[in-house]
Amino acid sequence: MYRNSLVASVLVLNLAFSSHSAIAQSGYPSRPIRLIVPSAAGGGTDFTARTIGQKLTESLGQTVIIDNRSGAAGNIGVEIAAKSSPDGYTLVMPITSFSINPHLYAKLPFDTVKDFAPIVLASSAPLVLVINPSVPAKSVSELIAVAKAKPGQLNYANSGNGTTAHLAGELLKKMAGVSLISIPYKGGGPAVIDLIAGRVQIYFSTIPAALAHVQAGKLRGLAVTTTKRVNLIPDIPTVAESGLPGFEVVGWFGIFAPAATPRPVIAKLNKEINDVLRSPETQQRFASQGLIPGGGTPEELGRFLRAELARWGALIKEAGIQGS
Repeated sequence: MYRNSLVASVLVLNLAFSSHSAIAQSGYPSRPIRLIVPSAAGGGTDFTARTIGQKLTESLGQTVIIDNRSGAAGNIGVEIAAKSSPDGYTLVMPITSFSINPHLYAKLPFDTVKDFAPIVLASSAPLVLVINPSVPAKSVSELIAVAKAKPGQLNYANSGNGTTAHLAGELLKKMAGVSLISIPYKGGGPAVIDLIAGRVQIYFSTIPAALAHVQAGKLRGLAVTTTKRVNLIPDIPTVAESGLPGFEVVGWFGIFAPAATPRPVIAKLNKEINDVLRSPETQQRFASQGLIPGGGTPEELGRFLRAELARWGALIKEAGIQGS
């Protein structure tokens, strides 16, 4: 008798808690939301976050605060998010290193898959393959021919160990069967400066960092790293269509919440952010920076993340890249 009464009491409490939780979620959000950006202010990640945050502030009626927490290749900001309360009031927009770092570092203070709930892919950032004009190549296929004729004599800049620029260079080496020397830099700015000066010959740059130099003739743009041409620079072909079918390297920014964030909250955020990404104003702003709007379901972002983890893990292992 006592046992049946206890079970009944527990069921009542559970129903009351569920009801209270549903009521609380129906009023979400009732206070400001923090969106952690694990990189410094400026650049594609910050631009994406602030563009979405501004529109979400308008649609949700609550301020979305952008919290830049840079350092440790994005790991500092991501760790803060992983340890935050799963209530929908702390979100994080990891950079591409989110799918790369697990293969570079022996131990991370979070689990990339288990500690986060995917919400939506925010945007992707194509790279553009640029070379110093002294290199006698007008296309990717010609660059490959030059590299094969001069094995180990061409250098490519990478903007940091394990960055997309670094992995793009390694993927080029693998798919083209060429020998290139990787020269590490502390960021894309110094890499572009040395590329213009001719101290390195090749670089996979973000589009905003290289575009003015390409237009001025200081650099030669050979190809973009997406599967389709980029509207901002439509005359520049893709790597895939100009010598290396199947080549694709894209920086990406996804929005995640701590694991165990209630599903109704995830669903609401997904809908609101998708609406933002579909708006003509957002698409125009992204296009001006060479960014491609994201979108889709949480499940699609989860599958994309797992595919990226597997893809880069294989390349990193094969190339012998290690965390610094």
